[in-house]
Amino acid sequence: MFSESEFTVIVGAGPTGLTLARELQRRQVPFRLLEKSPAPFEGSRGKGLQPRSLEVLDDLGLLPDFLAVGSEYPPLLIHLPDGTTTTRRMDEHHEPTASVPYPNSLMVPQWRTGQLLAQGLPIEFGVGVEALAQDERGVHLTLEDGEHLTARYVVGADGGRSTVRRALGVGFEGETHESEQLFIADVKLTGLGRDSWHIWPDADGRSMRLGLCPLAGTDDFQLYSPDMDASVEELVASADPSITVTHVGWTSRWRANIRMASRFRVGNVFLAGDAAHVHPPAGGQGLNTGIQDAYNLGWKLAAAREGDGALLDTYEAERLPVAAAVLGISTQLYGRAVRRQDDALRRDDPVLKQLSLTYREGPLACEHRTEPGLLQAGDRAPDAPLHDGRRVFDLLRGPHATLLAIGWEGELPELGIPAHRIDEAREIYDGEGLFLVRPDNYLGCVTSSVEDITAYLKQIGLISGPETA
Repeated sequence: MFSESEFTVIVGAGPTGLTLARELQRRQVPFRLLEKSPAPFEGSRGKGLQPRSLEVLDDLGLLPDFLAVGSEYPPLLIHLPDGTTTTRRMDEHHEPTASVPYPNSLMVPQWRTGQLLAQGLPIEFGVGVEALAQDERGVHLTLEDGEHLTARYVVGADGGRSTVRRALGVGFEGETHESEQLFIADVKLTGLGRDSWHIWPDADGRSMRLGLCPLAGTDDFQLYSPDMDASVEELVASADPSITVTHVGWTSRWRANIRMASRFRVGNVFLAGDAAHVHPPAGGQGLNTGIQDAYNLGWKLAAAREGDGALLDTYEAERLPVAAAVLGISTQLYGRAVRRQDDALRRDDPVLKQLSLTYREGPLACEHRTEPGLLQAGDRAPDAPLHDGRRVFDLLRGPHATLLAIGWEGELPELGIPAHRIDEAREIYDGEGLFLVRPDNYLGCVTSSVEDITAYLKQIGLISGPETA
């Protein structure tokens, strides 16, 4: 049995909190997952999963479930004011490669993402946080039902209006544009094909009047429009009277809110997902960045030794710069739409896939080679086919760190983690040596010395002993 103070409390059961809970669960770290809402989220909202998020789901063993209900984004069918139509694509279809097995975004409504992530997790619905304070004994929470508890760690994954962030007094820097709003709804229709994402521009042919996107794995469409006053039926009738609205489900009013927390960690309290950064919807980066936050933080909470603040400090050091960069990309894409640029609907920038995000400049990137290749410590560990029919991702799948030896002639060391010789991946990994892959499948240490690997594993708390790296 664990004492109450050894628990991690996750506040918020959206995709970020659910991913973190799964990370802790598979490492047998005790946690409580609190969600203020009385029931799971029901809307489509963030409907795009980027390739790097698909790799996270692969690592968690959940990808087959998502592939079974999701689909690639359909082409855009633009219904022009003169009655004609034209077809465009947000991005071309990309074939899998040896190093990137999931090169395309997958459309899955957010409610379904939450449903699949939540399988088997003990979620406490209808339980909100009223107050938070911390001292040397732990983090003390007062819940809205009057319960008092003390946790070892608390993670605020409770959205843009985060109670946890406000209790910490952490600034939420950025801006809100009240004049830039969208009405969003999940609707059922008749009289409209589901093989295209339908868009009706305004009379100028450049700005958007109405969009209807068929949601993969459902019979719903996601409706969105800048018209905040008309009803769903009026919006659809004004675009095409032959379409009939048969049901209106979840609705929301979105406003341009572009902000980021000034800190991601205060003592033993952490911020993740929308509680740390809120994005424009352009480019589908917000939900995916939250999943990456949780993927980065989960193994560190599990590995951190008592009083080991250094490892936990690396969460903010690694994720805050990434979130800032992603926020900049989302803002640029949103700006194209506001300015009515011709390429406003394109989403072909490879950065959006989140595969190129790196921690090279972070505190856990140890590159010991004098002449490293294109792939370096801090980068994502790529996939590669192996001679025995398996792939590198098969070796990495699970909560452990992994040692990969490429063109290295020494005997594989016994370090308490899986170790594999994969000389056939030399070209993809662009070099030789020992490649230590962190539990979140980024390259942590690259070297030719077993001593360097041993010191690194001690540094990140995966084997015992004094920190020597």
